[in-house]
Amino acid sequence: MRNICWGFLFALALPVAGAELRFNFGDYAEGGAPTNFSSALFGSGQPGAWKIIMDEVPSAFAPLTDKAPSVARHGVLAQTGRDLTDEHFPLFVYDGDVFRNFSLTTRFKIVGGIAEQMAGLVFRYQNASNFYVVRASALGKNVRFYKVVNGLRSDPIGPELAVSAGAWHTLAVRCEGNQISIFYDDRLVMPPLGDNSFSEGKVGFWTKSDSVSYFADPVVDYTPRIPVAQGLVNSVLARQPRIIGLRIYTLAATNATHIIASKDAAEIGQPGTDAELAAIQSGTVSFGRDKGEVLVTLPVHDRNGEDIAAMRVRLKSFWGETQDNAVSRAMLIRKLVEAQCSSADELLK
Repeated sequence: MRNICWGFLFALALPVAGAELRFNFGDYAEGGAPTNFSSALFGSGQPGAWKIIMDEVPSAFAPLTDKAPSVARHGVLAQTGRDLTDEHFPLFVYDGDVFRNFSLTTRFKIVGGIAEQMAGLVFRYQNASNFYVVRASALGKNVRFYKVVNGLRSDPIGPELAVSAGAWHTLAVRCEGNQISIFYDDRLVMPPLGDNSFSEGKVGFWTKSDSVSYFADPVVDYTPRIPVAQGLVNSVLARQPRIIGLRIYTLAATNATHIIASKDAAEIGQPGTDAELAAIQSGTVSFGRDKGEVLVTLPVHDRNGEDIAAMRVRLKSFWGETQDNAVSRAMLIRKLVEAQCSSADELLK
């Protein structure tokens, strides 16, 4: 699903360079539903009816000649349920990843609806009671942003715009930190918004009431998240660049340890040894030497002094260095880690 060579995104919607994830709904059978998505519902009424249908979609690229087709028929994602309930918001959420700094772009076409004619994007989704939304309304002729926090919906804000039904448009949102920018048909439509309710979350699609809406060619351009533990290692190494090696281990349900962060990213996921297990289970500090280097394995504590992980430090040795010297040096490095992480749950994010 990942690709770095797709040209549909417009320049204004791109965040800092990173990875790209796109969804090709043409890969799925007509009448079925894309995998790795979950249907959710905010409000009341029946769940949404999300499925793949065939439709004519404009090409993402300018035709090479005036005889080249400007549209192609392929699979699109459709919400076809027609529940007239007013406070009825079907969601279709991608479960494959969580995004922090990203842009999410999609084409959409509002096909029908008596009570409402809307299509939108849900983002930084936590659950069906906590998320952000940007949506376009063909009946209301507007684009609006709002948030849902603990099931309470904020007042929508946004401009009046000539949103037409029966035609393909683009809708995009860009999130960088607490700044949210919204784009409609390749144009920034309101000043960036600042909100601290959700710092990251899932992304997906949104409709309201009996709106029948299609979505095509969605793409997420994002900065990959750095796990908290790896961020701690990177931070310590930036301050102490002469550290030869630094790993953090945690204990799995199988009563075995594994590496969750390392100076060498290729080591992540590898199993630990008895030294790391003893550090976590009994607070044991281990010491070793290897060709002009010293190795110290010691427990990492939470704010209450409980052992929540193990840390292995590899340092260049100096002439006359004792075990006590080496352990003291490693403990100073441990303090840098513990100062930035106060609990086991935080470490594993």
